[in-house]
Amino acid sequence: MNFWRIALPALTLLPLLMAAPSKEIVELQRDVALIQDQLRTLQRAFDEKLAALTVLTQQSLDAANKANTGVAVLDGGVRDRLREHEKIVVAPVAGVGAKVDQMAGEFSGVKESMTDLLSRMSKLQQQVVDLSSAVKTMQAPPAPPPAIVAPAGAAPTAAAVPPIPAATLYQNAMKDKSGGKTDLALQEFKDYITYYSNTELAPNAQFHIGDIYYGNGDYENALQNFDLVLEKFNENNKTDDARFMKGKALLKMDERNKGVAEFRQLIRDSPRSDLATKACAEIKRLGLSCAAPAKPASKRR
Repeated sequence: MNFWRIALPALTLLPLLMAAPSKEIVELQRDVALIQDQLRTLQRAFDEKLAALTVLTQQSLDAANKANTGVAVLDGGVRDRLREHEKIVVAPVAGVGAKVDQMAGEFSGVKESMTDLLSRMSKLQQQVVDLSSAVKTMQAPPAPPPAIVAPAGAAPTAAAVPPIPAATLYQNAMKDKSGGKTDLALQEFKDYITYYSNTELAPNAQFHIGDIYYGNGDYENALQNFDLVLEKFNENNKTDDARFMKGKALLKMDERNKGVAEFRQLIRDSPRSDLATKACAEIKRLGLSCAAPAKPASKRR
């Protein structure tokens, strides 16, 4: 009899105790679904803003290209008019000086406009980078649980070994670079240098790392890697390419004298190469004198 007095109330409360966890689970599932909907809405908003900023950046780049063209045309006009005035010495020297000052003032105004436009482009690019970073942060998976500590006396892990053979790794890197997957190619070339720095293709891999940085506009890292080709490795088939691209990177960094020095060094070291001809053309483009190197006997590989 005492048993039933205790059992009946317990049986009455049992459904309530079983329903409580189910209700909490339903509420938790509802909250998770709501959070997922909010994340999808926020993702769409970021995508729309990112697309708009990309379009705006492209428009700014187009405007910058047009402005560069205008500057080049104006510079050519200034040089042509200066040459005409040098030939015609009948006009008073004071008049020529006044016209030159006027043209210099116009050119200065264009240069200031270009500087302002480039500053705006830089700000837009930074906004795009910030938005991209925010989206990647939202899409990143949650942090993994803490690693389980191995028991005492367990065998140590194996040392790092090359992931794939040298030839396969280099071919994959070249294929990805040609296919526009520059981030992947950059990592593959770096892996090649890490595991196969003593092979024949190591200077090539080092050069391609610098070339990818140059294409991405990171001229400082590009310069460092071209220097590695020249300093870390002995004479190789990428020496002239690295020196030529080093000169171009220096020009991009407003190091005009150092860039010209690299071009002239290339002409002295390999006067009959195609790159010597290109280096001489770069020097002339800067308004400096350069004796045309001899015509190469054969094309470079």
